[in-house]
Parts: sequence; C-alpha cells; structure tokens
Amino acid sequence: MATIQLTTQKFKDEVFDYTASKEWNFKGEIPAIIDFYADWCGPCKMVAPILEELSAEYSGKINIYKVDTEAEEELSAVFQIRSIPSMLFIPVGKQPMMQAGAPPKGAIKEAIDNELLK
Repeated sequence: MATIQLTTQKFKDEVFDYTASKEWNFKGEIPAIIDFYADWCGPCKMVAPILEELSAEYSGKINIYKVDTEAEEELSAVFQIRSIPSMLFIPVGKQPMMQAGAPPKGAIKEAIDNELLK
C-alpha cells in the first residue's frame, strides 16, 4: 500500500473535521501518520521513500498520509506547521503527537511500534 495524498476536504472526511469540533476526534479505525511536506524541501524528499517503505511494511496496520503544505495552506495553518517535514502521529483513542524534522527510519518505526500500535 502506498502513502495517501490528503486534501483539506479529505482530511475533514477521513481524519478529523476541525470545523465541526474543537475536541480531537479521530475518524480513522487504525492509527495514522500524516507527513506535512513540500516538493522543494530536501529533507522531505529524504523522508518520502522511507514512508513509502513503512506504508508497505505496516499495510493494514497503519495509514500513512501526505499533505502538500503549499497546496493545503488551510490545513497547514490549522496544525501550525512552521517547519517541514513535520509528522503528526495519530494513535486510535489518544491525542495526536507532532514531530518536526526528518527522523531516520528506525525512529519512525519505534514511534509506530511504541506509540501507535501499543
């Protein structure tokens, strides 16, 4: 399974409708990661193939989404994205966690195993 491109509307439909509620309410049935990126961003380009690999490795266990910060400015503003890449880790039934920067594959796997799948 490949990473899934998110638009603002698709985010509201599948992840969380921030216009309907201020209280976080994840709509997904399995945990997710959202990668906020831009096409011109060097570190974003380094993380992209890692996320594709992890998407295949954890297929059916987590969803990995991508948000183009330049195309989806409203969504970037809602999450106060100041630096890219930034990743939002979304466990089921808990509050999401934001991490800025381009972590190595091992760190992302550790977050998936210890925060999302436990």
